[in-house]
Amino acid sequence: MAETDFAPMFGKGNPNDAYAQYFIGNSYLNPLTNPAEAGVGLANVTFEPGCRNNWHIHHADKGGGQILICTDGRGWYQEWGKEPQALTPGTVVVIPAGVKHWHGAAADSWFSHIAFEAPGENCSNEWLEPVDDAQYPQQ
Repeated sequence: MAETDFAPMFGKGNPNDAYAQYFIGNSYLNPLTNPAEAGVGLANVTFEPGCRNNWHIHHADKGGGQILICTDGRGWYQEWGKEPQALTPGTVVVIPAGVKHWHGAAADSWFSHIAFEAPGENCSNEWLEPVDDAQYPQQ
């Protein structure tokens, strides 16, 4: 699918330059809420084909973690030590704090999800190593 043919439900947003160092490929960010006003952060993240973020962990002393609500295209989610899980529109992934994981687009598809940062105490993200081509599903 060409970029011009991909119209995510919540808009593609702008290049995700602030986090580009933690991605292989290009991603786009469209904030849906202002966490200071709403109390929670929701953002639509769009990945070009083959784009994925690095392995990472959402830390929290209490609560925290992340929820992904898949809206467009096809992608992947993987927890450390487990097989990759296919993501399609309607898939919801609940990622508890402390779980090492990555997510991104399939090699041949644009992909979008809403990322929800679950509230908690002393929340932080730890960015780790890239997902290399041997780990990344090529279908």
